[in-house]
Amino acid sequence: MKLGIIGLPMCGKNTLFEALTGAESKMDNRMAAVRVPDPRIDTLSEIYNPRKTTFAQIVYFLPGPGVSKDEKSKEPSVWAKVRDCDALIHVVRNFEESGYGHPEPVRDFKKMDEELIFSDLVVSDKRLERLAGDLRKNRKIDGTEYELLQECRSVLETGIPLRRYPHLAAAPQMRGFTFLSAKPVLVVLNSADHETGLPDGFESYSRERCLSIQGKVEREIAQMSNEDVPDFLAEFGISESAMTLVIRESYILLGLVSFFTVGEDEVRAWTVKADTRAAEAAEAIHSDIKKGFIRAEVVAYDDLIEAGSYAEAKKRGRVRLEGKEYLVQDGDVMEFRFSV
Repeated sequence: MKLGIIGLPMCGKNTLFEALTGAESKMDNRMAAVRVPDPRIDTLSEIYNPRKTTFAQIVYFLPGPGVSKDEKSKEPSVWAKVRDCDALIHVVRNFEESGYGHPEPVRDFKKMDEELIFSDLVVSDKRLERLAGDLRKNRKIDGTEYELLQECRSVLETGIPLRRYPHLAAAPQMRGFTFLSAKPVLVVLNSADHETGLPDGFESYSRERCLSIQGKVEREIAQMSNEDVPDFLAEFGISESAMTLVIRESYILLGLVSFFTVGEDEVRAWTVKADTRAAEAAEAIHSDIKKGFIRAEVVAYDDLIEAGSYAEAKKRGRVRLEGKEYLVQDGDVMEFRFSV
């Protein structure tokens, strides 16, 4: 899972990147993988004492300034750089800044959204022009793609992002265009110290998943030792770190769940979309497991912990045999049986 960090100048993108990753953001196009904290993995590791414990990871990408143009697409390079991201984190200034005056979160959110919409409008227009040219030359085109692109352009021309129209955002024919306004967005209000909550009316206006953090404080937290963090959080009235909040909200935003594989060699978390079938979950581990899939042994994490061991969970009838069409649930502990 890769999330791109965007926002207007002086909103605190660098500060958020450093708060989320603990890494400095002095270079252009910074990328950092962060371990997804999950106490269930810690507990499973205590039970199995594996040689290796592997947490899920989330990648944060902070593109450099988009002044130049991407040679191929001729669009601002910052947009070309984030098109392959699964979702966007839109950082909005909610603190006083010299030379920038009083924060206006609604205005800033709207301005950035307009840039995403305009970029997508350029992409859709270019493709529609090419398809129209093919039609004039009596060349065969994909009619469904043409109709969907026309609908996308109509939506974008009204100033509405494509994420408001799931049938367009998720259409297979549109995936190759990597429309920016179709990507899920998590809005992070970068607020002043001791500022809590969202600005009045902001969430209802933006209609996105929103959270407020104290960016500079969170950056300090990311650089602290684990022993000092609880007292610091309490001092500023912060219940949990920005990293934990953003990861949890990102999972909700993208509709992700975690399942686990366990054993003496490794205890590992795997991330898949909700409603992923067992065969596709097996493919996340290795394509051969999907090809030779026979069945999956599944026990819910809570049932396993309550039983105390896999053998006891099996004795209690908590371990199930599931076929390839089984929909993986968050917290499933799975063992795949396959033959290749």
